[in-house]
Parts: sequence; structure tokens; C-alpha cells
Amino acid sequence: MQLLINGIGGQMGRALIDAVDQIPDVSIVCGIDPNCSRELPFPVYSSCNDVHIDVDAVIDFSVPAATKQILGFCLERRLPLVVCTTALPDSLIEEIRTASETIPVFRSGNMSLGINVMRALLKQARILLGDPFDVEIIETHHNRKIDAPSGTALMLADAIREADGQPHPYVLGRSEKDRRREKGEIGFHSVRGGTVVGEHEVRFLGPDEELSVLHRASSKRIFANGAIKAAGFLINKKNGLYSMEDLVNEMLG
Repeated sequence: MQLLINGIGGQMGRALIDAVDQIPDVSIVCGIDPNCSRELPFPVYSSCNDVHIDVDAVIDFSVPAATKQILGFCLERRLPLVVCTTALPDSLIEEIRTASETIPVFRSGNMSLGINVMRALLKQARILLGDPFDVEIIETHHNRKIDAPSGTALMLADAIREADGQPHPYVLGRSEKDRRREKGEIGFHSVRGGTVVGEHEVRFLGPDEELSVLHRASSKRIFANGAIKAAGFLINKKNGLYSMEDLVNEMLG
């Protein structure tokens, strides 16, 4: 499998290079990143318009503006696309959904297997615990992360919404809010500092008891491995929008 990596100059680009080195029959044949200053063993282009190399799939770990460009590139060439970029605006998410009618697209707020198991656990916890339990999400990341709350935190909250079938209001932090917590809110609290790869804790706070579910990532390698698995998953798929849930279900048989 020959891959093109959009955003090869970032931290996840480095993690993907390291991960691919350990996987037989997978290679990165080129990358795209206008700000990449590292010397790499394959060509790196400033724009997708400069790419004239045949690839089997594209992995996108970039920023929303670059995701929009690579989406057009993949549509033009009918290439499978794995979208790992977070903090996408609703308009771009809709463009991705529309593109999936023409090409296979894989999108997930987090490429970790553990996080996606956590997502399933949260659905069950919400169903069993019910309304008496308030939900708060605390996420911690390194000091270079731009978006807050993280895409993963939003994905976990969305799972709780799905379990309830209710549009719970999302509250981002509680400073400057001179009021009590309202029933049904899901609160988000973002911590940024150091070199933390990623930590997500979901707290169910009820009458006289609390249940917490925690996932801690120790290396970005888990996200790189997940993205590579997603690319392999897409290679022989029909047009459509796929997620980590589809990949996990296929692995389970």
C-alpha cells in the first residue's frame, strides 16, 4: 500500500513515518506540507496540485484549510481518503459527507482503538446510570494543541448524546457563567501544557456516587497505527463514509 500523507511536516507526520517503517508492504511515497523543513526519503510538495505520483490512499493529519484542498484532490483522482484532522467546521464536514458519495472516506475524531472502546462503554454507562448523573469531560493535551475542546472530547460527548437520543447542551468551561449547572448539560474542561499526548476523562457524577472512565495515550504511535489500518480498510471499499466503529466491527468479524 502506497500512501500520501497530507501534513507530513507535523508531529503526526513523524509518527506515521516511524509507524510505517515497522509495517511490511506499506510505504509513504510522498507528502504534502508547505512548512516542512525536514529532509525526508520521499518527495514533499507544497500543494496537492504539484503531486503527480500514483498512490493507493491518502491520510490527512493537517488543518481544516488543507483538508478542504486534499478532499478536492481525492475527488479528482478517485482516491480513498482518511481524514484525521479535527476541529473541522460544519460546512467542511458536510463537504466530506457529500464527497463520500463518490469516494470512500474514513473520518474519526480519534484513531485510537482504546478511545473507540471507551466510546462504546460511555453509551452503556449513560443508558444504565440515566438522568440523575451529571456528565463532565476533562481533556488534557500538550501545549502546542490549537483546538479546544479536543475533537475526541466532542466525539465522546456525541456518544452520550446518541445513547440518550437527546441534544444535551455543551458548555465549554464554567468561568464567567453566573448561574447554577442546568440539568442535561455536558461540561468540557480543557487543560494545555507540557508534552502530554492526550488524556480524556469522562465523569458521571450522581447522588452520593461517581463513575469515571479514563483513557490516557502515551504515544502518538497509537493514532498513526490506527490511521494506517483505516487506509488499508478503505482500499477495497465502495463509496461511503466510514468510521472507527466500522473498522472495529470488521476486525471482530
